[in-house]
Amino acid sequence: MADRPLTLMAVHAHPDDEATGTGGVLARYAAEGIRTVLVTCTDGGCGDGPGGAKPGDPGHDPAAVAAMRRRELEASCEVLKVSHLELLEYADSGMMGWAANDAPGSFWRTPVEEGAARLAELLRRYRPDVVVTYDENGFYGHPDHIQANRITMAALELTGMTPKVYWTTAPHSAMRRMGEVMREFGSDRGEPDPSEAAALPEIGLPDEEITTWVDTTAFGGRKFDALAAHASQGENIFFLKMGKERFTELMGVETFVRVQDATGAAVPENDLFAGLR
Repeated sequence: MADRPLTLMAVHAHPDDEATGTGGVLARYAAEGIRTVLVTCTDGGCGDGPGGAKPGDPGHDPAAVAAMRRRELEASCEVLKVSHLELLEYADSGMMGWAANDAPGSFWRTPVEEGAARLAELLRRYRPDVVVTYDENGFYGHPDHIQANRITMAALELTGMTPKVYWTTAPHSAMRRMGEVMREFGSDRGEPDPSEAAALPEIGLPDEEITTWVDTTAFGGRKFDALAAHASQGENIFFLKMGKERFTELMGVETFVRVQDATGAAVPENDLFAGLR
């Protein structure tokens, strides 16, 4: 430990994911002097283009969208004071079932061993004490999130490294509050058909299964600004509609489930680095 700083590595799928799920911890731990490393796996080319153009629409150029989103990602990292940004630059696979899933170079189509080998190089370079990524379902079933989980866990196995490992999640109580707020702000997302809802995986975990609750309230404004840096995707970022104060109230605690630990730190815990300092 004497020859390197404490290090947090977050492995995310797309530009803007770093702010949504981990913007608070990235900002908080950077402020505490911890080195923060963000690995972004895809180029985000399936995001919205100018004027909200969707993939396949006239005016949607995936290469131009990717270039724009890289600039936004760099701006977000500046807001969050991320120490190091690493880009794997796989092609965005789009939502599950899209043709982009199987496009040449897509992250979803990439063999896990290939992605894991590249991530393993970064693990060996930075030797993180804490690694954060998604759960096995990518939180809500997005193919690139699932693939990020797969390559992260495979890379850890490949290196034999034993950092504390966390998967992002949300307590069911927070999901209920989110639903209430979305209705309050006039979200037009209707209730799913019951048969469709039954087929969907449950998002988040019961509150009692959350191992780690990190208070990031002091960095709520910074997390909001990091999301706002991804202006091209504003139509898809519901949280920007509520303003900083309400956003911080709703998103001021980031929650995780700990899946690997060699410190013996007791759970529930309120610090990803519990047992390390």
